[in-house]
Amino acid sequence: MTKGILGRKIGMTQLFLDNGELIPVTVVQAEPNVVLQKKTIENDGYEAVQIGFFDERKSRINQADKGHAEKANTSPKRYVREIRTSKLDGYEVGQEINVETFEVGDKVDVTGTSKGKGFAGSIKRHNYARGPMAHGSRFHRTGGSMGSVDASRVFKGKALPGQMGAEQVTIQNLEIAKVDLENNLILVKGNIPGAKKSLVKIQEAVKGN
Repeated sequence: MTKGILGRKIGMTQLFLDNGELIPVTVVQAEPNVVLQKKTIENDGYEAVQIGFFDERKSRINQADKGHAEKANTSPKRYVREIRTSKLDGYEVGQEINVETFEVGDKVDVTGTSKGKGFAGSIKRHNYARGPMAHGSRFHRTGGSMGSVDASRVFKGKALPGQMGAEQVTIQNLEIAKVDLENNLILVKGNIPGAKKSLVKIQEAVKGN
């Protein structure tokens, strides 16, 4: 079955391996997730498992969320995501998924929302080359050519200044460095997208070895 879990990015730290090597790791706190629904081709047109993480505040619960959670004998969850899998037999509605799902050395894909950078120019946002920095150039950090003259317009897809960051990012083939069942922690080798306390989804690598 395709493994997956939701958690919160806590921050980064360092970890010493048995051979003395020092590696940077990202700490993800993944309290037990609950399987809320199994989606099938017959009912939904595709196969997936819907999992929930972190109890929602009572003031924000509506009847639809309450009824959906009651089918899994749990409380409504703040974060609900799906894991696409064709092996639904390994899951049951109401089942808890904890960090023990993963083992040290597993290859995973981590999905999160990148940090928002606000409005950014084309050089910062799209790595455009800057112009000459001499005093008389009058072309330092502007966008440059907007395209062909004959078109008399800017074509769709042109990389222009705008909102940077705050978008879904997936980093593939990261490695699990440590699993702490007692504290519900997963330590992932390297960095992962997102700010501290942001939601991340960890699942079995699509291109895993």
